[in-house]
Amino acid sequence: MTLNEWFEKGMSPDTYIESMEKNKEGLLHIYDNFSVPEDEAFHQELKNKNLRVIILTEDWCGDAMVNMPILLRLTEAANIDVSVLLRDQNLELMDQYLTNGKSRSIPIFVFIDESGNEVAKWGPRAQKVQDFIDQSRDALPDQDAADYKEKFNEMIMFTNKSFRDNTDFWDEIYSSLKQTLQ
Repeated sequence: MTLNEWFEKGMSPDTYIESMEKNKEGLLHIYDNFSVPEDEAFHQELKNKNLRVIILTEDWCGDAMVNMPILLRLTEAANIDVSVLLRDQNLELMDQYLTNGKSRSIPIFVFIDESGNEVAKWGPRAQKVQDFIDQSRDALPDQDAADYKEKFNEMIMFTNKSFRDNTDFWDEIYSSLKQTLQ
């Protein structure tokens, strides 16, 4: 399938958000509280490119919870059409965007032009967010430790709360998206 066909296959952001069960509240909190910076020249530059974006995501993903609402605010400012695909139902496309050539990490944002050519790809994380995750993982006990699962679940709860509440992460994600699109 072409990227245009993948775009057409996807659902609207509203349809996706309405279907969410796990991270809907967190995503909507970020969406309601994040505003794109005043950056009219950049937004106009994007408008002139007539881009569209395909989002590969899943509701259970904390990274998607924080990244998607920031992207949605940017797409509103720049008049970019959005199509959402669930990763696990679209592995043929997902496998074209593996992280480090092996991981089905999400979200992945694929920006395409009017002809359906890929212009840019972003995801799954901004570098400073990746650094935060790496530090959190480094603090975990070995995977064979008796308390690994408990500590891992605590880390996930802490990172999701950080994603939801740390506006510095939001600004960093916006800056990373901007850098990718310039």
